[in-house]
Amino acid sequence: MASSRPLRVLHIVSALGVGGAETWLMELLRFWTRNHAVQADILASSGNAGSFDEEARSLGNEVHYIPYGAKSIANFARQFRLLLRGNHYDAIHGHQDYTSGWHFLLGAGVLPPVRVAHVHNPWMHIETNYQISLVRRMTVAAGEKLVDRYATNVCGTSAEVLRHYGYEPGRRRRPSVSVVHCGINVKKFNAPREVDRQSVFHEFGFPVDAKIILCVGRLDRALQIGHPQNHKNTWFAYKVACAALERDPRIRLLMAGGGDSLGELQGIVAESGQPDRLRIVGLRSDVPRLMRAADLLLFPSTQEGLGMAAVEAQAAGLPVLASNAVPREALVVPELYHALSLSEPINRWVETCLSVMSGSRADLRHCRQLLEVSDFSIENSARRLEQIYAAARA
Repeated sequence: MASSRPLRVLHIVSALGVGGAETWLMELLRFWTRNHAVQADILASSGNAGSFDEEARSLGNEVHYIPYGAKSIANFARQFRLLLRGNHYDAIHGHQDYTSGWHFLLGAGVLPPVRVAHVHNPWMHIETNYQISLVRRMTVAAGEKLVDRYATNVCGTSAEVLRHYGYEPGRRRRPSVSVVHCGINVKKFNAPREVDRQSVFHEFGFPVDAKIILCVGRLDRALQIGHPQNHKNTWFAYKVACAALERDPRIRLLMAGGGDSLGELQGIVAESGQPDRLRIVGLRSDVPRLMRAADLLLFPSTQEGLGMAAVEAQAAGLPVLASNAVPREALVVPELYHALSLSEPINRWVETCLSVMSGSRADLRHCRQLLEVSDFSIENSARRLEQIYAAARA
């Protein structure tokens, strides 16, 4: 007879910040609070508090701070093993790529029966570690082998990112490999836009005929095109918006996201003479509202694990102009999704921006219907994980 108690799962993240994996994890916690299928705990391996900790606790989930690093491995292993012994988890779910293999090694002997390593990050993060030092290369290589040894499942946010990491989707031998997309609460994005558009225009002092280009995501470390760590391509997006403004004075830029270059970019805008048109707004908790108000999501990433901002925009009925480096799995509403190669000149990107913004928006009901039946709905995303975790009771 099947157990009626919720599946108990430990998720490992650096911290419950505002990244794509963490935002998805919070949507999972909200969903599981309603349907009681999973009881999840969080291990923050940075040892630091995150933006969502209090909400996670209010939903009935424990957050454990156990720092993981070269100088704290012994302490991490001790506390980690105590946590595993004391909670009898059905599954452990690591969200830190090959690092999950090291975590599993340190828990060997007390690990739960289901052990998931989830690949979220672009491959360039691994390439950067390879370039730093021989020690980093060896650590990454060992982490990969440890995932193969200890994981029962390897999941990825897209088939493309899985293949970059050396895992072929659909592989049945252990660890089995499958695509598990991050999910969103479609209703949060899919709502009439007029009230939000008026409030956003009022907040930023935009004229009523403004055309808003929205960029969402962590700001890159270096404000230069082609830097090896610039996977969001912040500077390219900024230059495209500036060139679009030169062509059409109605253009306004809203760039939402935090990062090391936030202050530098705000300073550049202040010196540009157009701070009322080019707005670098930092971290925002109202991205769905901004998406409903905007006219285009500009998403020229050089690499993505999937690119959830593009999916969220389509739920909001917002046209997307992405680079063709973004996995095509992010395409859900065909009439809203447009892609260009990064080898195309900025003028080509500008022309496409202006052309897309001059078109009509897709019907919101149509967007909602497509998103709700897709693997990106939080309901379908959560149920896919529940199937994986339930193998502990098979």
